[in-house]
Amino acid sequence: MISLDKKQINLITTAVYATLGKLDHLKSAFTKALDEGMTINEAKEAMLHVYAYAGFPRSINATNILRVLVDDRAAAGKNDVLGVASSELSADVDKNKYGEEMRTSLTGLRPQPAYAKFSPTLDDFLKEHLFADLFTRQTLSKLERELITISVLAALKNVPAQLETHTTIAQNVGLTDEQTAEFNQVVVALLAT
Repeated sequence: MISLDKKQINLITTAVYATLGKLDHLKSAFTKALDEGMTINEAKEAMLHVYAYAGFPRSINATNILRVLVDDRAAAGKNDVLGVASSELSADVDKNKYGEEMRTSLTGLRPQPAYAKFSPTLDDFLKEHLFADLFTRQTLSKLERELITISVLAALKNVPAQLETHTTIAQNVGLTDEQTAEFNQVVVALLAT
């Protein structure tokens, strides 16, 4: 049985607490994550990914907690690793096409969703920004991004269709059944805090 590793658990924990706005818990979670080897750029990228599902206010608040924590740790002599920065798509890439290809690689071929027929612009934004701009950034893997996604969706509690879809995507990119069960246990424990 392959369990979730420390980094994966830290990504889940920080995503849940950022989504819930539990900033004291989040500060402790970031401290643990940095102590256990998460890079500053990985933590920043995780909070960047959170905004796509929980919104800018939660992401900005979480990023500010991380920023102050990193500054305080540096002032105290802790040398956290900055880590690899992500590159962005070239300006000549058709983000709509690229995003559609990325989404299809994650979900497989599927019929056009009803929301996309009703609001094509919403689907364009989803493809161009989420699946093109965010999923092409290399700091986090596709699995790590999906763990963040399902963590946010589980914390939101009222989005079962999206949680089910993204859990399937997480499994498509490597999350095992055992890890899915462990994820559920971790999230239930976090939601109870």
